[in-house]
Amino acid sequence: MTKEDKVLVIQDIKEMLQDAKVVYVATLEGMNAAATSDFRRQAFKQNITLKVVKNTLLQKAMEQIEGVDYSEMFQTFKGNTAVMISETANAPAKLIQTFRKKSEIPALKSAYLQETFYIGDENLTDLVNIKSREEMIGEIITLLQSPLRNVLSALQNKEDAAGKAEEAAPVAEEVKAEEAPVAEEAKEETPAPAAEATPEADAETKDAPSAE
Repeated sequence: MTKEDKVLVIQDIKEMLQDAKVVYVATLEGMNAAATSDFRRQAFKQNITLKVVKNTLLQKAMEQIEGVDYSEMFQTFKGNTAVMISETANAPAKLIQTFRKKSEIPALKSAYLQETFYIGDENLTDLVNIKSREEMIGEIITLLQSPLRNVLSALQNKEDAAGKAEEAAPVAEEVKAEEAPVAEEAKEETPAPAAEATPEADAETKDAPSAE
């Protein structure tokens, strides 16, 4: 590879890394052509940019990136190296794990995501379990919606109760209105009790002189 070619490759790697938030470095060494082709195909389907690079050129490219100090990863740049760039934090880790069900490769060398470095393949499980931004946003939305749903439910119940009370009020008024005339009629139909004759009145009647 000529010096000019190396410059072009370094520039290409820099463009990959320039705004990357999720960077994995793995090894595909030992994978046969079919497995490597399948790995590349699955990476493409998951929007993971995959590029096999030379260690020295990768390090030079990273050294020229502003804003991130990748030097902690340089110790892992040995043998076959593949760079994986993704928008989803755990996507490359999940892809590696899927292929690891059949063999020990690919293997994780190092990774940089969420402003944290992970060095060594023993971090693969932790990286798989890291929640993606979409998952975290979904959980936040769910947490925010939960109190809102409770408030809306309470308001709905209150409206339903108020509606039932309004419906019951006219019925109660109608019942009272119907009962009132019946009460008046009963009052009119009840005869007044006859006046009882007192003993004094009887005596007066007996003593009174009869008309001649």
